[in-house]
Order: sequence, then C-alpha cells, then structure tokens
Amino acid sequence: MNVIRSLIFYVGYVLAMLVCGVLFLPPAPFLPLQSRYRLLNLYNHFIIAWFRLICGVRYEFRGHERLPDGPCVILSNHQSEWETVYLQLLHPPVCTVLKRELLNIPIFGWALRLLHPIALDRSRPARAMKQVLTQGKARLESGLSVLIFPEGTRVSPGTRVRYNKSGAVIACRAGMPVVPVAHNAGERWPGRHWVKKPGRLTLEVGPPIETEGRTAEEVMAEAEAWIEARLAEISEVPRPETAEPVKRPA
Repeated sequence: MNVIRSLIFYVGYVLAMLVCGVLFLPPAPFLPLQSRYRLLNLYNHFIIAWFRLICGVRYEFRGHERLPDGPCVILSNHQSEWETVYLQLLHPPVCTVLKRELLNIPIFGWALRLLHPIALDRSRPARAMKQVLTQGKARLESGLSVLIFPEGTRVSPGTRVRYNKSGAVIACRAGMPVVPVAHNAGERWPGRHWVKKPGRLTLEVGPPIETEGRTAEEVMAEAEAWIEARLAEISEVPRPETAEPVKRPA
C-alpha cells in the first residue's frame, strides 16, 4: 500500500512541477519579491497538502504563534525534502542556504534562483563559509529571513551530528533573533528512500532566542539544546545522546 501511495504521490508531484513551471515561472521574474514568493509558494502549498492526502500523514504543528514579526534566522534539523518545502511557508519571505547544484535542476532550480537563495559551492569550504556570513547578514538587513540547516546535510532519524554555528554567527552580527525548529519529517518522508510512510508528522517552532550582547556559541548551544530536547520528545526513533562529527562547509 505504501508503494502505491508513493507512486501516486510522485505522479502528482511531477505534474504539479510541470504545471507550475509553465504557468508561474514566466511571469515570476517581473514581480516584486514578495509577490514572487506568494506565487511560487503555491507549489509548496500543494505538495504539503498532496503529501498529507495521498500518503496518510497527520500533521501536528506547534508554536507558530512564537514567530517574530520581523526577519529572523530559522535553524532547523534536516531529515528529508519535506522541510525544505514546508519551511518556505513558515515565515516568508525566507532565503535558504543550499548547495549550488540544486539551482541546475530544471524548473525546480530555476524557481529557486528567483527566491534569492544563498547557494554554496561545497568543494570550497572556506569560500562557502565567508559567503554564508556575508550574504546571510545582507539578506536579513534587506528584510528576508534566513533558513539554515545547521547539521549541513540530511541526517537520518536516530542519527545525530554536530551543529554548525554559522547561523548563530549571522544572527548575532545582524542583531536578529534565532528561531529553532524541530520536526520528525524523515520518519514519514525518508531522506534516502522514495517510499513514504503514513503516520504523525510533528513540527514545533521554538521561542525566539535573542542575540543582543551574546556570543554565537551561546546562542547556538541554546538552539541546539532546544531542538534536541524536542526531537527526543516527538521522534519515534530514539535520539543518540552524543553527536558524531561531519564534514561540511557551513
């Protein structure tokens, strides 16, 4: 049953991308940034609803009322593709830190380019880190929120890696709050397998962490502690107590 559901889901997934590519991409470059986000995020809204309907997923969203009115740095754990879609809708307009290769995907990557992402070349770690810090601060100051996955890559449920502090550094330099986010999306939408699984998908938004007068290390430690505590609560797969190192540019 899960295989059939997943096949139906991907048929809708591909068709929605093609339709949105034809209807939304041509006018998008001529729209103001806010309107561009609203238009292109219609695809995201569809995918989130389609996934719930076809794959038997029950959403439980918590803490959205905690989001600040202005721009912030969103720090989320990263388990699957689902959160890359949903978190674009959480506090728009939001700029995502991502790997540069994604921009070359037809239709999907073309749309990403129009949303002012921070696209990194992972083969050049030092340059990537400088790019994150420079462009991230500029995006915040222009009114965009910034989404960063501090684990640096997708991490399977039940695995824990060390968090990178670049998001906290950006927030401290710009004087903007950090908003931690925890979810168990990888248990429903596996990061490295195409078959989707029914059940409860929980996402919780944490209270904003103020950065004024604080170090990036302090802010990152607080954000990581909150995310890991929530993951231990909402995850079906037990969380390890310690993290393993992983190499990543940012």
